[in-house]
Amino acid sequence: MANSKLMAVIRREYMERVRSKWFVIATLFGPVLFGSLMFLPALIASKNKDGNASANIHIIDLSGVQLGDRLATYLRGGVTGANTTDGPIVHTISRDSLAPAESLATRAVMDGRVKGYLVVDSATVLTGKARYAGSNTTALFDMQRLEKAVQRQVLDLRLEASGIDPDLGRQLTSLNAVVSTERLTKEGRGGSGQVNFFFGLAVAMLLYLTIFIYGLNVLRGVLEEKQTRVAEVVIASVPASKLLTGKVVGVGGVGLTQIVLWLVMGLAMYQVRAPILAKFGAADTPLSLPSISVATGAILVAFFVLGFMFYAGLFAAVGSTINSEQEAQQAQMPIVLLLVSSIMFAQNILMQPDGMLSRVLSTLPFSAPIIMPLRMTVAPVSPGEIALSLASVAIGAAVAVWLASRIYRVGLLMYGKRPSIGEVLRWVRAR
Repeated sequence: MANSKLMAVIRREYMERVRSKWFVIATLFGPVLFGSLMFLPALIASKNKDGNASANIHIIDLSGVQLGDRLATYLRGGVTGANTTDGPIVHTISRDSLAPAESLATRAVMDGRVKGYLVVDSATVLTGKARYAGSNTTALFDMQRLEKAVQRQVLDLRLEASGIDPDLGRQLTSLNAVVSTERLTKEGRGGSGQVNFFFGLAVAMLLYLTIFIYGLNVLRGVLEEKQTRVAEVVIASVPASKLLTGKVVGVGGVGLTQIVLWLVMGLAMYQVRAPILAKFGAADTPLSLPSISVATGAILVAFFVLGFMFYAGLFAAVGSTINSEQEAQQAQMPIVLLLVSSIMFAQNILMQPDGMLSRVLSTLPFSAPIIMPLRMTVAPVSPGEIALSLASVAIGAAVAVWLASRIYRVGLLMYGKRPSIGEVLRWVRAR
């Protein structure tokens, strides 16, 4: 009988949210976001490939060794590349004419006729330092291309001055070492290291967003029942602990369902990625998705379930002590900060998955649901560490749900002023 009431609560919480239009919209929006991450970088890269904003500039040359002409030739495509007549306009001037030349160039930028202007002088030849002003200074690729052009042409001048053939010197100095990485696991080869890096980050973000969104959903559900006095009717037939457990399990099931749907849709979009990019004239970059074993998948699900129970319990406890949305925004902040602090360390964890910070955060119940799955997807983690992390989150979830149920049974029927911390502690100790 008791279990049937619990199942009835779980079914109600689950079906009520799954049938809502916002669940459908969020479920469809997820793949749109994933698709944007898959397609847009490749499409933007293909569109920008032919663009050359760094060539639409003025070059003010005070070097006295025709460095400006060399830079212009390079930015147009080089002496052996796709050379065009379009490109930088070079102004070879004396230092006395610098101020008027910069004023004219600044006016040209403000009128939108050019992107910017580059000033090179004798110091550029000696130190490689040049000065650029323009409307595209935040375009990293344009700035990198300008820096590379200056570096290469200054190097050619130095090679010529030392009597070395510039072509030979360029061949000797233009080596760009590239180290391709491949992850090895106990099961064998586990794909590209970079792909694992982004996959681990995606897993952490997915868990973080789902726990955050549906944890807040629990808080608002409790608050709504309290404001509409529905809880007074329900709690008369269902114990508060079962009502809270059913709410946490039901809402958690909705979050898990959405994750599964997102993953299925994401994999389907990955399969059709190449044909769609081909229609837009963009080349597809072959990607080898990391292999996730059934055991690893089950552990990731366990971290989500336990992590969600931990945070949902805390959110439910907060929801039962407040009376309005304004109070909810203030009261939820400590829990939100606790959750946000976990994802803030994601970059550090990715850089050093076996470091001391990673190990400590993997054992704390509030950060382990995010950090340990992140570590597991980018680096091998010993079974002992995983077991310790799971035990920590499980104990934390059990304590959070127990505390929440003690607060929930009293706070759900309390109205008026917001209780003090002392009152909340008395609710927990009350029999």
